Order: sequence, then C-alpha cells, then structure tokens
Amino acid sequence: MLKFLVVEDHPLVREGICRLLNQISDEVEILEAANANAAQAVLAQREDLDLILMDLAMPGLDGLAALPLLRSQYPSIPVAILSAYDDPPTVSRAMNNGASGFITKSSSGEEILAALQDILEGQIVVPGNSNKARLGQVPERAVSNGSVKPSEIGLSQRQAEVLALIIKGLTNREIGRQLGLTEGTVKVHATAVFKVLGVGSRTEAIVASNSYKIDFNNVF
Repeated sequence: MLKFLVVEDHPLVREGICRLLNQISDEVEILEAANANAAQAVLAQREDLDLILMDLAMPGLDGLAALPLLRSQYPSIPVAILSAYDDPPTVSRAMNNGASGFITKSSSGEEILAALQDILEGQIVVPGNSNKARLGQVPERAVSNGSVKPSEIGLSQRQAEVLALIIKGLTNREIGRQLGLTEGTVKVHATAVFKVLGVGSRTEAIVASNSYKIDFNNVF
C-alpha cells in the first residue's frame, strides 16, 4: 500500500489532490495537513510514508522553509512540491532545499500522476521532461536562510558578478571594463542570467533579484 501525506492549506485543492492520488494505485492511504506545523505533527505519529506532496505558499512556515526541516528529520521520505509558482528561481530554491521533485499546478492530472510515479521510482523531476535526472546527479543541496546565494539558483560566479553590476546600473560596456571582459562576452553572461531568472530584461532581472533576496555580499 502506498502512503502519502498531502500538505496544502486550501481545503478544496487538497480534496482534489487526494482524489487524484487515489488513482495512482489500487491501494492508497492518504493523510492530510493544512500547513507545515500540522505536517510535522502527522509525521511524529507516522514515519512510514512513501511520499510527501507539499505546496509552497502556506500560512506560517512556508514550503521553502519547511523543506530542509522535513528532509533533515525524515531523510528517507521524498518530498514533492506541487505549486503554482514555477519560475526558475523558485524551482531552484526548492530543489536546493531538498525537494525530490517539482510539479506545477497547471499540469494535467495525468502529468501529475506520471511525475509522482517517477519520483517514487527514485527520479528527480522538475518542470520540463528534459530536466529529469536520476538521484545522485543533482548538485549538493543547500539550506536557505531567508536570502539565497547566487549559486543556489544556478548562477555561476561570473554571472553573479554581471548581475550585481546590472543592479548597480552599469552598462554592458562599463561592466566589461570592470570585469576585464569584452562587451560581447558581458552580453552572453547577461543573457544567461536572464534565462536563470526567467526574465527578459534588465529591469525584470532587478525586480527578480529583489524578490528572491539574492545575497551578493560575497560576490566580489
């Protein structure tokens, strides 16, 4: 029998998820929790779960903060995130904080069930089939403390430097002079930064950096 814990604060959404999970196998037991604290109370009584399916946006302790706690306390239980927020920084932070998979709420029921089956089989699942990898091929996970290091969302050292100077308002030419790069190379790095952040312009990159509280203190 498969045993799941669904952590979702919206009762109707939680009910729908539970109905969907009942389709994954003939024998399924589903436990429910409305928030991370309730989930910990359930886990204190039941550690024989096969998977935890958790939302990110919840009152009190949100999913990103709860993930490292759950993974440290119950390392044998995989945690899959089911969230409406699927931008690259959010996905990266969730995976860095210990998620075994990230599924978007815009996915169809069939896609969600397929992703959960992959996770139960030991695969790491993130939005986009090409980004699926086996356990052990995922970078070492770090714990978020309210802000996020550039590397935690997939930025290289040089990309972090370029982004930090973009935020300061420097042009590509000025960034090139400061970093000893050609203007063309700076453009390449900037394009890569935009891709990681899921944005299309400097202004959007600055907004995203502020939104995700990227810590540039040790960049230079």
